[in-house]
Amino acid sequence: MSKVEFHFDFGSPNAYLAHLVIPDIEKRTGVKFEYVPVLLGGVFKATNNRSPAETTAGVKNKGEYGKLEMQRFIKKHGIRNFAFNPNFPVNTLMLMRGAVAAEQLGIFSRYIDQMYRFMWAEPRKMDDPAVVTATWKECDFDADRLTALIQDQAVKDKLLANTQKSVERGCFGSPTFFVGDEIFFGKDRLRDVEEMIVETKAA
Repeated sequence: MSKVEFHFDFGSPNAYLAHLVIPDIEKRTGVKFEYVPVLLGGVFKATNNRSPAETTAGVKNKGEYGKLEMQRFIKKHGIRNFAFNPNFPVNTLMLMRGAVAAEQLGIFSRYIDQMYRFMWAEPRKMDDPAVVTATWKECDFDADRLTALIQDQAVKDKLLANTQKSVERGCFGSPTFFVGDEIFFGKDRLRDVEEMIVETKAA
């Protein structure tokens, strides 16, 4: 079976919505997604891309359609724990380095769930170091250890390497998925991702 990857950044609401749907796909297919933290700002810089908020600014009807499409996705999947973060866009450098550090500490899955929770379910200003540190403590993470690790050069280098490798493989934004070497972009491609997983398992 080909490896299935989810290249994510906490700053993308669409990546969060994909995160909520992934467990159902895992149950149906029996295949576990590998979460790969990347820095969306770094992806944008490397690919000369910009956020949808920038690209839709001033374009009549496009932003409204994007909101409609998001609401359709939320309704389709019965998502109730979503609230748009009023602080958007959020600089996620601290959070994403924290994700790399969380891998080292063996708390990766819980860290992802909790950081997504406070970005897009119970929104906080998650680019304020004081808010992030307080949130880590509230979640019973070792905030002092995480604070130290995100300054460690190896952690910084790992996030940078993840981001560079993702771009080299074709990534230009988040959420991005890989089934083996096949790339899929956007939460609406999850159906295609699942179909590819099933095809790969049957091959």
